[in-house]
Amino acid sequence: MKYNFDEIIDRRNTNSLKYDFAIERNKPSDVLPLWVADMDIKTPFEVREALKKSAEHGIFGYSDVKIEYFNTLHTWFKTKFAWDTKPEWLVKTPGVVFAICTAIRAFTEKGDAVLIQRPVYYPFSLSIKDNERKLVNNPLVYKDGKYEIDFADFEQKIIDNGVKLFILCSPHNPVGRVWSKEELLKIGDICIKHNVLIVADEIHEEFVYEGFKHHVFANLKPEFSDITITCTAPSKTFNLAGLQVSNIFIANAELRHKFKKKIIKTGYCELNAMGLVACQTAYAHGQDWLEKLKVYLAQNLDFTRKFLAEKIPQIKLVEPQGTYLLWLDCSALHLDDKALEDLIINKAKLWLDAGTMFGPEGSGFQRINITCPCATLEKALLKLEAAVKGL
Repeated sequence: MKYNFDEIIDRRNTNSLKYDFAIERNKPSDVLPLWVADMDIKTPFEVREALKKSAEHGIFGYSDVKIEYFNTLHTWFKTKFAWDTKPEWLVKTPGVVFAICTAIRAFTEKGDAVLIQRPVYYPFSLSIKDNERKLVNNPLVYKDGKYEIDFADFEQKIIDNGVKLFILCSPHNPVGRVWSKEELLKIGDICIKHNVLIVADEIHEEFVYEGFKHHVFANLKPEFSDITITCTAPSKTFNLAGLQVSNIFIANAELRHKFKKKIIKTGYCELNAMGLVACQTAYAHGQDWLEKLKVYLAQNLDFTRKFLAEKIPQIKLVEPQGTYLLWLDCSALHLDDKALEDLIINKAKLWLDAGTMFGPEGSGFQRINITCPCATLEKALLKLEAAVKGL
């Protein structure tokens, strides 16, 4: 099937968080948004058809799924990642952030320490603080244009703070690292040594660039599977974020029981009926669309890389190994974060994600989403070029 990823789709006046809430979020109404991690690209045709069929049925009662839903997920993860999941491991939630908050409440008490690696997806910090836990940071080390883990600091932070839970971002958002098998093994061995549970946010696992490989953390060792809550979702992969469905895998029966009990205490029961339909259909029939999209995204990445190098060399691309979110090093502009935001928002008229959202370690950086038609991306980069030239 031929896919038109170049199609410009007008998302304004659709209650799109990305396009319709600039003023509510203190941005000018005319900014071009490339911030939040959803796509300006239609979800697979098969998913849209399945949703139409469900809508035409006309009844939207309480819904759940049969074993075929799990079997579809099992085939996907076994085929792509050699991960042999079991039906009893699966817990469905309305989102990965919901699952992370649930894990924090299920496996730690108020005041307990939870470890993250900033700069990192900002809901990690909010989830820890809002649940009255102690945030402990093992900052990633930015060296020669690449991010690395300081393993000595990682272990020492666990020891010094009595860390109970570690939230792993794999692939990492926003810095784009796809952790190697050796790095993940080091993380896991340290956590086992110090009795630390792991929440592995692997929501971007399908987006890995050529030359790199995503390893499901829980699948590296049986011991890792026993201490890990693995968070997956079709939302980033197939542009389904608004349909509120994620699939959480917990092999350890005791951990799974505690996790489910915390979900019950929220009063939450069944997933959105349409979300379930979309999820199963996407994993069953979306493979060809995804592979074609990844080729298109690689072209967008190459376009961005060349544009920055030739037109805006003051802004350095942190070469991504995974995700469709690019991390831009703007430090050579010699602007403080307030001035950098003014450049992006008021002069370039772009809405990106400021690096400081991901922690103080993100100072001087911006995150940009490239899952859009190349024409949109080119328009954004031209606006950025003009703003930088005006400095």
